[in-house]
Amino acid sequence: MQEPLFMQPVFQEKIWGGNRLNTVFGFELPSDKIGEDWAISAHPHGKSVILNGPYQGMTLDQLWAEHQELFGHQSEEVFPLLIKILDAEDDLSVQVHPDDAYGKQHAGELGKTECWYIIDANPGAEIIYGHHAQTKEELTQMIQEGRWDDLLKRVPVKKGDFFFVPSGTIHAIGKGIMILETQQSSDTTYRVYDYDRKDDQGNTRELHIQQSIDVTTVPAVTPQLAVKEVRKGNSAVTTYLETEFFNVYEWQVKGELTIAAKGPYTLMTVIEGYGYLVVGDKEYELKMGTSCILPNEIKEWQIKGDVKIIASDTAK
Repeated sequence: MQEPLFMQPVFQEKIWGGNRLNTVFGFELPSDKIGEDWAISAHPHGKSVILNGPYQGMTLDQLWAEHQELFGHQSEEVFPLLIKILDAEDDLSVQVHPDDAYGKQHAGELGKTECWYIIDANPGAEIIYGHHAQTKEELTQMIQEGRWDDLLKRVPVKKGDFFFVPSGTIHAIGKGIMILETQQSSDTTYRVYDYDRKDDQGNTRELHIQQSIDVTTVPAVTPQLAVKEVRKGNSAVTTYLETEFFNVYEWQVKGELTIAAKGPYTLMTVIEGYGYLVVGDKEYELKMGTSCILPNEIKEWQIKGDVKIIASDTAK
C-alpha cells in the first residue's frame, strides 16, 4: 500500500505579505512579509519536497517525471496543479492571467485558471472580481485614463466564501484576507494596476498593460457555481467546482469520514482543526497547514477528528 506524500511548505516573500501564516498556521517563517505558502507545487519558482516515505527528499517535479505510476500515468508534461495559502496583509495588485494558448505562446507555460476558498477575512474586506467595461476599446480607455473606480467591480467577502477565477478575469485579493488557492501550475501574472506602490528601494512594480488588455475577457463573465453538499452523519463533503482543469472539494469532518478517490490522485490541505488521516492500518497526523498528495494506489481513506480540508483532483 502506498503512503500519502506529505509536502514541505515553500514560502514566498511579497510586498503585500504578513506573518499570519505563523500566527494562524504555526509555520516558522523566514520573514514577516510572507505572502504565500506554496503548499503543493512542482513549479520551477517553488518546488515542494517530499517529507516522508521512500521518496523523501525528492521534489514533486522529479517525482512526476520519474514515478508516473504514483499519478495514474498522466499525459501532461508538467504536474498540472499548484496549491497555495495566501495571507494578504495589504491589497494585491489588480491583475489578470492568460489562458493556456496565450500562456504557452507568450510565457512558455500553462495559463492560469484559479479558485479561492476564503479561510478568513477581516470585517469589511473585499476583493476585486470582474470589471464594468463592455468592449475592448472601453476597457483600454478606462485603463489609460486611470478610471479604476468606474472600471473595477468590488465584492465583499467573508470566511467560507468560494470564488472561481477563470483565466481572463480581472481580479485582486484585498487586504485582511487569507485564502486557499487551487490553480493551474503557472506563475504568469499580468498587472493592470498596483496603486502606484513603491518597494523598499522606491521603485514601482512593473505593469503589463498591453498583455492585460489582450487576455481580459470582455464583457466580464461571472461564473455560476453549482455547489453540492452531501452530509454524512455530522460530517459533510462539499463539491465547489468540477472543471477541465481541476475539481475542488471541502471535507468538513466531525468524528469520522470515509472518502473514496474520484481522480487518479488527490491533493489535500488542512485549513482548520486537528485530526488524523487513516490509510489502511496507518494513521497520519493532520494539523493546520498540513498538505499531502494521495497517490493513485490509495483508493479509499478515512479522516478522523474535528478538521476542515480543501481537496482537489483532476478528471484525467
